[in-house]
Amino acid sequence: MNSFRRGRRVFAACLLVAGSFLAGGMSLMAVCGPFTDTANDAFCPFVLGIFYTGITTGTTPTTYDPSSPVTRLQMAAFLSRTVDTALRKASLRASHRQNWTTRDATAFGLTTLPAAAPQFVESDGEDLWISHTGGAVTRVHASDGRVLGSWSGASNGQGVLSAMGRIFVAGMSNPGRLYQIDPGSAPGAVTTVASTLGQASRGIVFDGQRIWTANNGQGNTGGSVSIITPGASIPWSVTTVTSGFTVPEGILYDGSNIWVTDTNAGTLLKLSSSGAVLQTVTVQSTPRHPVYDGVNIWVPASNGRISVVRAATGAILSTASDGSLGSGFQAAFDGQRVLVTHEDGSTISVWKATDLSPIGVVDPGQGTNPQGVASNGLSFWFVLSGPGQLARF
Repeated sequence: MNSFRRGRRVFAACLLVAGSFLAGGMSLMAVCGPFTDTANDAFCPFVLGIFYTGITTGTTPTTYDPSSPVTRLQMAAFLSRTVDTALRKASLRASHRQNWTTRDATAFGLTTLPAAAPQFVESDGEDLWISHTGGAVTRVHASDGRVLGSWSGASNGQGVLSAMGRIFVAGMSNPGRLYQIDPGSAPGAVTTVASTLGQASRGIVFDGQRIWTANNGQGNTGGSVSIITPGASIPWSVTTVTSGFTVPEGILYDGSNIWVTDTNAGTLLKLSSSGAVLQTVTVQSTPRHPVYDGVNIWVPASNGRISVVRAATGAILSTASDGSLGSGFQAAFDGQRVLVTHEDGSTISVWKATDLSPIGVVDPGQGTNPQGVASNGLSFWFVLSGPGQLARF
């Protein structure tokens, strides 16, 4: 009997020790990563997700403080880090281990172009297409900067557009012209698909159905916007709108509306589907060729300043400048950064798109005259009009 009782006591003691061990083990298993005050429950993966990606580090190395409220300032920090992290991790530059920003012109990749006076450049996702005022259009392979071919006949070629599996070039003539290239065909002469655009077509964009050009009229007045409807046969139908414009230059599409810069009026104009002016935003002097970063519109101007405009409202968020920039020409966006060329000052400036802060300024050299710029998501490419080169940034 006494042996039975002793056995019960030993069994009870074993259960107690086992329970203590299991409880201790459960307490070790209950922590969430390095945080001892946070349970290993359904929320733990979310906590670890933002911890491992640097969005939050906790209040100490071992405490997350899960029940404390979050202020608006803290929330701003969390959301900003979230956006920055998502952009970095999703970018082509990260997957190609190109996590740098070029700091000096000696690091440019340069392609000497076969024709003089390059103006604009556009990426089709694989190759670069460059217009020249003399009528040539050059195709350059992005991976190695090799010239693949040259097309002729695009007289006074200006803005370049990749759309509908074709390459289009705006012709700065009177009247303006729209040229087309089939990238699948051998180099030769361009095809003129419309020859009744407004005078001096320069900027060009596609809205998913129609091609739009900004025509500056080559003067202080007389500018217009042309809307070209592609058709089964050429010439394509053209509607030109003059009301509300003096000297339109740059043009973009934000997914909902067309926006045009008017260099003479110093304005950015939001247009309806028929080309009527819906909203006028006064920006800096002589605005040139803007870019849309998915939320905001970056508008370079002749005084070196860059107006950043919220597309949804037309509100000016910033007038950015570091004080050393020349006349702004064109802006491009690579998913994280905005690059602006400054033709008179022979500089390029680079900006962080999320908080509009400057990243740096690079001087390609006096007389290089950086003008058209584009991005293929991996690199920026801009023309150096002076020496007739295409630079990879």
